[in-house]
Amino acid sequence: MAAPLEFGIDTFGDVTRTEDGAEVGYAQVIRDVVEEGVLADSVGIDFIGIGEHHRADFAISAPEIALTAIGARTERIRVGSAVTVLSSDDPIRVFQRFATLDAVTNGRAEVILGRGSFTESFPLFGYDLAQYEELFSEKLDLFGHLLEEGPVNWEGTFRPPVVNQRVFPTTESGSLKAWIGVGGSPESVVRAARYGLPLMLAIIGGDPKRFAPYVDLFHRALAQLEMPDDLPIGVHSPGYVAETDEQASAEFFPGFKENRDKIGKERGWPPMARGEFDQEVRHGSLYVGSPETVAQKIAATVRALGVQRFDFKYSAGPTSHAKLMKNIELYGTKVIPRVRELLA
Repeated sequence: MAAPLEFGIDTFGDVTRTEDGAEVGYAQVIRDVVEEGVLADSVGIDFIGIGEHHRADFAISAPEIALTAIGARTERIRVGSAVTVLSSDDPIRVFQRFATLDAVTNGRAEVILGRGSFTESFPLFGYDLAQYEELFSEKLDLFGHLLEEGPVNWEGTFRPPVVNQRVFPTTESGSLKAWIGVGGSPESVVRAARYGLPLMLAIIGGDPKRFAPYVDLFHRALAQLEMPDDLPIGVHSPGYVAETDEQASAEFFPGFKENRDKIGKERGWPPMARGEFDQEVRHGSLYVGSPETVAQKIAATVRALGVQRFDFKYSAGPTSHAKLMKNIELYGTKVIPRVRELLA
């Protein structure tokens, strides 16, 4: 039987500005993200994910610490990464940090493992970008052994072998929940199936229905590998909720464009035109509008892809903390109940 539908939120800890335009310092942004997580718990959201970044426009490079602060002040919401860049980290330390978070939160920790869409962590931690794929594959293999929470015997290329070692702490349940984050690579979809891990699809542009083949591939791979076919699939997409469609677009567009254009300049993309933004809102993977508009669009994506979780990336560039708090409140109190009605 498929898992019940869950609703999450994600943030990368974007550096924000106040309502009067002053840039907020990193320390305050981190404290604001903690408050956003506490609010999310109070309005019934199931999960909060925090991304790992190592660049000037994002405040959070150690998500587990912010997640621990959120977990210590909440009782229900699940807390996890979005994503942990496993390629440039030590899988043993990742497991230990999230097992510790799991203890602090009484079993509410999750880790979403990915290669990351940004590459700053590679030179920062001394890794060769030419080995981008090989590093992730090998480190995921070691992490798969760690998830068994028994003695580890493992050998790879990039580090010495692990010989009959136990890794502590273990989790109380004996199982740390881990996902594989996928941005559009069929190989990554099959890899998630091979390790028997849930799949999180990062759908940040275009018609979400174009990811249906990835969902089908995941199920076919699970069947061929004789893995359980009840592993959840999730979707991560950006959005913003306000009282009306017009207000939502007016408040969200400036920060979203600024953030997107900054990244686009680094990657050779042209600046985002307003027409492109409006097209993504109407037909693509931007969930921007009134509670009814956003709920209808989320429900359509859930129906089309048959997913078990929808994670809403609620932050975008310098959009103020006050606006983000209202966005979270409306998502939890208006959008989620309405989506459940639509899908009932």
